[in-house]
Amino acid sequence: MENYNNIEATVNHLFRKESGKMVAVLIKIFGTENIELAEDVVQDALLKALETWKYRGLPDNPSAWLYRTAKNRAIDVIRRNKHSRVIDFSDPQRQLLTSNYTLGATMDTYWQEDSIKDDFLAMMFACCHPNISPENQITFILKSLCGFSTKEVAKAFLTGEDTVSKRLYRTKEYFRKHKIKPQIPKPDQIVLRTNTVLSAIYLMFNEGYNSTHSNDLIRKDLIGQAMLLCRSLFSEERTALPQVYALMALMCFHAARVDSRLGSNGELILLDKQDRKLWDPSLIDSGKLYMNKASFGNQLSTYHLEAAIAYEHCSARQYENTNWKKILEYYDILLKLAFDPVVFLNRALVILELYGPLEALEAIDHIKNEKQLQGYYLYHASLGEINKRLQQLDKAIAHFENAIALTGSKQEKQLLEGKIQEMMKSIQSK
Repeated sequence: MENYNNIEATVNHLFRKESGKMVAVLIKIFGTENIELAEDVVQDALLKALETWKYRGLPDNPSAWLYRTAKNRAIDVIRRNKHSRVIDFSDPQRQLLTSNYTLGATMDTYWQEDSIKDDFLAMMFACCHPNISPENQITFILKSLCGFSTKEVAKAFLTGEDTVSKRLYRTKEYFRKHKIKPQIPKPDQIVLRTNTVLSAIYLMFNEGYNSTHSNDLIRKDLIGQAMLLCRSLFSEERTALPQVYALMALMCFHAARVDSRLGSNGELILLDKQDRKLWDPSLIDSGKLYMNKASFGNQLSTYHLEAAIAYEHCSARQYENTNWKKILEYYDILLKLAFDPVVFLNRALVILELYGPLEALEAIDHIKNEKQLQGYYLYHASLGEINKRLQQLDKAIAHFENAIALTGSKQEKQLLEGKIQEMMKSIQSK
């Protein structure tokens, strides 16, 4: 019998990689009024994989095995509900599913590779219906199509898990009531809906870059999934927009630095201490290429500016050579586009590097009453670092302790605890 932990890890990986695609296909088969039915079929397929592979070992092609199992389970559901009203078989696309003579062949057409890709993209856009709030759109995409846990979505939104559950319920209710059909939007809707999809992709990437999983800070599977999804947008002419290329550039610049973010013992290494020889030059070059491709049109998106900031970090040979003034200019433009407390916080950290802790503290004071930041560990960690440089060590320790309480990452906790221990030694030596 194959090692159970290896089997479980494979199933978990497949859940991340394939569940959203299977859900999208099954929603097309069952209708958006039956989202939970589609999710149940995927869960059944994953559980069957776990049980079967535990005794028989991994198949040669686990993904194909999983898809076949989900397809067969869907056929069972169709046969069981053929004469019920659970599935709307009046839809012309589903009528062939009601006959035993055409059911198998028709079902096969849903599971062709190109069809799966198109259905997934179409479902992403369906999630971005204008009558669904942006928060609910992205929450649903991340949870149902991208395999995120409720906890991971909550972190991405800096909110609670109860709030995420309510958003999911409301979105499913809207789909159930209005029976929205997954499809690529019309030309007059494409930009707005693509921007929402990009928000989901970026949140997915951020979860991979700095994961909520305490034992796995960096999750390359999510990083790769986000970048793959972004590529699928500019492979479709209608969604090949400047901001799509800009986001791809941004992700390339960040992904290039992944291997330098953890030390040999798994400890978190901040930007100023990273070995830049470990940065991936091919990803940096790709980022430059996508930046150039993002320059057409007359729209300046937040992704353009964030990519420009990331490029400044990647182009500096040493931390000391970073062009902080240029980066500050980009942050100022970002805040003119839209006020964001997290962007304002990042701007304050640039001021810390340029002008010192007093100016940084003055800048960060403007957002001290933002409720969104009170539960954000980086806000408290930033205040800790600023007070540390001001030699206000008691205040710094208190802020670092707050930050520790707000992060679930083992690596982030260790980093902050190390800073506290360093300051405690300094206090004791006086």
